[in-house]
Amino acid sequence: MNRTAERGSVSIEVAVLAPAFIALMVLAGVAGRSAVAAESLETAAHDAARAASISRDAGTARTAAVEAAQKQLDWHGLACSNTLNPTFSGSVAGTATSFEDAFSSPVGVNATVTVRISCLVSFRDVSLDVLPGMPTENLVTASFTSPLDRYRSRK
Repeated sequence: MNRTAERGSVSIEVAVLAPAFIALMVLAGVAGRSAVAAESLETAAHDAARAASISRDAGTARTAAVEAAQKQLDWHGLACSNTLNPTFSGSVAGTATSFEDAFSSPVGVNATVTVRISCLVSFRDVSLDVLPGMPTENLVTASFTSPLDRYRSRK
């Protein structure tokens, strides 16, 4: 067998397979970052809804929810490309209503508050120009509903 005929074949194989391997690694990084962001956002939404539900009025609840969500995102090291701007809603006796109406419901009536958080996760640092159509950002959203104490006074 003539070894000179096979000379350089490994180099060609590496040159062909290396871009595919790098693209696979980048896509795994994107999927992993999205999964971690989704888990962090779920925790932040939970903490935000809980912080809102133990407040006595809607204004205080909004502030407490934003602070709790931001603390959780900071703790997880998740830096969103967008500003943290949660949406708030509520329900009274099983009927959807505004956040403010949930806090102004009478004592003894079941009421809940829901906090929804969206985070724009950036992939700019791991994106490859050679992958056409690869997203540079992904919008991840999470929400959580927490009950208000039905026997606690509200304002």
